[in-house]
Amino acid sequence: MAFIQYEKLFSRKWFMSYSFITIGAFIMAAGFVLFIAPHRIVPGGVYGIAIVIHNLFGFPIGLTALCFDIPLTLLGIKILGPRFGIKTVLGFVFTAFWVDFLTYLYGETPLIENDILLSSIFGGVFIGLGLGLIFKAKATSGGSDIIAMILSKYTKLPLGQLMILVDSVIVLFGLIVFRDWKIPLYSLISIYVTGRVVDLVLQGLSYDKTLFIVSEKHQLIRDKIIGDLNRGGTFINGKGMYDNSEKTIIYTVLNRREMAIIQDYIHQVDPMAFLVVVNANEILGEGFRSLRDKVEDV
Repeated sequence: MAFIQYEKLFSRKWFMSYSFITIGAFIMAAGFVLFIAPHRIVPGGVYGIAIVIHNLFGFPIGLTALCFDIPLTLLGIKILGPRFGIKTVLGFVFTAFWVDFLTYLYGETPLIENDILLSSIFGGVFIGLGLGLIFKAKATSGGSDIIAMILSKYTKLPLGQLMILVDSVIVLFGLIVFRDWKIPLYSLISIYVTGRVVDLVLQGLSYDKTLFIVSEKHQLIRDKIIGDLNRGGTFINGKGMYDNSEKTIIYTVLNRREMAIIQDYIHQVDPMAFLVVVNANEILGEGFRSLRDKVEDV
């Protein structure tokens, strides 16, 4: 039961969760209706299958996806246990409703008629944004993700790799049906953009950098970081591989402006210093966003 998230009824967190699910489902549906489905792009998942079936037999996309989501969720509960709460169910039900409702209102004409590349990109943006909001509500998208979870249980393969495998099979299914090599290529673009936007929604836009600094002037650099930049860091004791000499490594996190300042300072005090800069996707802790805010941000 630990996989199911509960919130106090009608609390602020409860309202935020279900607002994110409702809005996220609507944005996802807009991505499918306005950009993806009219161009027959197959973005993986049950909606990729539903789009193919819609073009073959004319069945409504949302209803078709729902017909896959419900049995897959029941199968997932039976095999994996109670990982899928009411929020996940509402997520795929709302998405199916909005897809068919928007199709009824708007029709099946693409918003951008003569540019499938732009449609695949913006379709991925909309789907990723909506999916990210659903994930922030501690729900899941259901569908093909459940297939990957079941396969992971029996094969012991990493879940991420299996999710890619499942989506790839669905994209190939679209290729076989439509017999157009452009379809899977545009579909892969849409899948990639969706993943990047989901990460952006969940982690936020970060300009922070992780720095590893190896220098004989580590005390001077430490004083600059703490005194002028008002940042912290950690000394890590190390040993040089070439001559086994003792080394002190500074580990710190700075934003881009602070990084430029410290690089200029290091160049002045120790031009021979060794510096490694790594993009930090998300920083939680003192001086940055707190872990508590991250956990409670729904």
